[in-house]
Amino acid sequence: LINCLIHFYKRSHTFQVTHLSLTTRRMTSVEEMPGVIRKLEEVVVNRIAAGEIIQRPANALKELLENSLDAGSKQITVTVKGGGLKMLQIQDNGTGIRKEDMAIVAERFTTSKLKEFSDLSSISTYGFRGEALASISHVAHLSILTKTRHSPCGYKCEYKDSVPVSGPTPLAANQGTTITVEDLFYNVPTRRAALRSAAEEHNKIADVVTKYAIHNAGVGFALKKVGEVGVDVKTTATNTVVDNIRTVYGPSVAKELIELSLEEEKLKFQLRGIISNVNYSVKKMVFLLFINNRLVDSTAIKQAIEHVYASYLPKGSFPFVYLSLNIAPQNVDVNVHPTKHEVFFLHQDTIIERIQQGLEEKLLNSNASRTFYTQKLLPGAGVTLEMFENKEKAMAAKDMVRTDFNMQKMDKFLTRKETESVDDSEEQEEVDADEQATEEPSKNTTLQTGRTIHLSSVAQLRQTILSEGSADCSSILSSL
Repeated sequence: LINCLIHFYKRSHTFQVTHLSLTTRRMTSVEEMPGVIRKLEEVVVNRIAAGEIIQRPANALKELLENSLDAGSKQITVTVKGGGLKMLQIQDNGTGIRKEDMAIVAERFTTSKLKEFSDLSSISTYGFRGEALASISHVAHLSILTKTRHSPCGYKCEYKDSVPVSGPTPLAANQGTTITVEDLFYNVPTRRAALRSAAEEHNKIADVVTKYAIHNAGVGFALKKVGEVGVDVKTTATNTVVDNIRTVYGPSVAKELIELSLEEEKLKFQLRGIISNVNYSVKKMVFLLFINNRLVDSTAIKQAIEHVYASYLPKGSFPFVYLSLNIAPQNVDVNVHPTKHEVFFLHQDTIIERIQQGLEEKLLNSNASRTFYTQKLLPGAGVTLEMFENKEKAMAAKDMVRTDFNMQKMDKFLTRKETESVDDSEEQEEVDADEQATEEPSKNTTLQTGRTIHLSSVAQLRQTILSEGSADCSSILSSL
């Protein structure tokens, strides 16, 4: 009876659990309704867009540098604190911003370089979308101080989320624009935590300034840290491209450079560049590529150049390459990447093949003779052969005691006399020498055994044993 009750309880409990599970599943299927589509707030949209354009301090600096160059600046100074996260300031002497435009300058899609969509086919400026300042204002504290040529004074304005929060305030200022970005990604903690150390971010900023300084030879650039007297990068407006390369990368690469120039009317492109010859190589390739004055990356062009240099440089060595490629604006699509880091252009494979041919011709001519640099010795600092001779090491006293039967014995000092055919005069000299040795033992004594004794003490001992010793002792000694 008890077993029956237990079995009945288990079956009823299983049925209740199963029924409850099916009921829950039905309720869940009823509640799984389609999600409601909502329109995002403008602040959220702008912050999402800002995260695509401003990925790190170097991206923000690149956008600001291009704005300064579009404004016709001849001197650009960049000041950095905390790798650009705490503060990033760029000062130029360009045309400046009008007071009337400061209210909308930080709004999205406000620009002075584009009016219609068709203008993209012939765009020749760095910026055109008008998103840089707007994106920065959504992830950092932005302030702008500017003065035009005909303005009596400068004006300063601070922005947050594309909207001015103060100003424009009249201030004393020089012609140009000073843009200050503080506390970058202060409201995006995940992005800020994902960034690396301040030193590495500063190195990326220096790399951007360096590349733009080399390409824009008529513009002076300076990069420095807050609170430091020295500068990390400094070029003048009077320098040439080679001078800037010498200033930034050193004289070792500057003296190994050759110019590269190509032009194709059919493909509508011009190429000017400065490349290293076959006498120079580094462990990591230095590749600077500008397409229509815009700093971009192209994996296809880079691999093509590495393939050409592989025939001339040792394995694991790479060249220095700076290329400025000008293509007809209607053949270039610059609106393919949020940061304009990549561009597409027509006839890409054909243009790359033509670049390879021109590069091959230049390197083939420079490979006629390799250059080896030598240095003369200073007077009085000559090298003698004695400096390279292997000097015999002095033997320690402990090594002079014979402890192994395989080591040298006194027989080392006894050498066998070589038998040679000599003339009568030489034989007479040997007889005289033997007679003299018989009368008085000398330093070099020759016995019947044919051994020459160099030690006088050993020779005397032999003579004494032979003359005074027994016959058995004399025979033993003569066999040694």
